[in-house]
Amino acid sequence: MIETSTIVIVVFIFGAMIGSFLNVVIYRIPKGESIVFPSSKCQSCQTSLKWWHNIPIFSWLFLSGKCAFCKDPIAKQYPVVELLTGIIFVALYFKLDLVWYLPFVAASFAALLALVMIDFKYMAVPDNVNFAALIFALVQPEFLQVLMHAAIAAGGLYLIGLLSSLIARKQAMGGADVIVAGTMGALLGFPNFFVAIFLSALLAMIPSLINRENGVPFVPFLALATFIVYLYDAQATQLLETIIYG
Repeated sequence: MIETSTIVIVVFIFGAMIGSFLNVVIYRIPKGESIVFPSSKCQSCQTSLKWWHNIPIFSWLFLSGKCAFCKDPIAKQYPVVELLTGIIFVALYFKLDLVWYLPFVAASFAALLALVMIDFKYMAVPDNVNFAALIFALVQPEFLQVLMHAAIAAGGLYLIGLLSSLIARKQAMGGADVIVAGTMGALLGFPNFFVAIFLSALLAMIPSLINRENGVPFVPFLALATFIVYLYDAQATQLLETIIYG
C-alpha cells in the first residue's frame, strides 16, 4: 500500500506542474494569445526556454530568479503560483482523499487561482477561464443536484445584480461575478454558499476601505472564501446554525 507521504509528494508535484501551466494562462489569455503555441520564452529577450528552465519552482530557484540568457529578473509570480497550486492540490487531497472527482475539483480551484491572478493584474476576468472553473466544478457525484445548486446561485446573484442596477441606475454587478457564483454554488452547495459570500465580503472590507478611490477586484475574495469554506464545510455549517438558532 502506498504511504500517505508518497501520495502527498506526488499530488504536490502534479499541482505544481498545473501551476506552471496556469502561469502560461495568466500571462497569455489576457493578451489573446494561444496557450499552446509558441513554446515558453523569456519575456525580456524573447529567447525560447529549454525544458530544464521550466521545472516548477526548482528552475526559478536554480536560476536565482533570473533568465538563463539575458539575466533579467523572472517575476516571483511564477514560483508563487506553482507553490500555491501544489498546496491547494494537497489540501484538497486531505479533504477528499483519492476519490474519482478530486482532479476535477482541483482543476476548478486551479482555474479560480488563475482568475485571481488575472483579476489582480488586469482588473478583468476572462470568460473562458471562468467557464472552465464552472464546468470542472460540476463534475461531481449527484451531478443534477450540483447543477441545480450552480443554477440557483448564479441565477440568484444575477437577479440581485439586476435589481441593484435598476435601483442605482447603473450596472452594479458584472457577468463574471455571476459565473463565479455558479462555481461557488456547485462546489459548496447550500447553505455554505451564503457563508462564503459573507466571508468574502468580510475579507474584502479592509482592502476596499484602504483603496477606496480605485476599488479592489472582488473575484479574489470570492475564490479565497470558497476555498476556506470548502475545506471547513462542516464548521461553516455549524457556525451558520449557531448564528441563526443560537
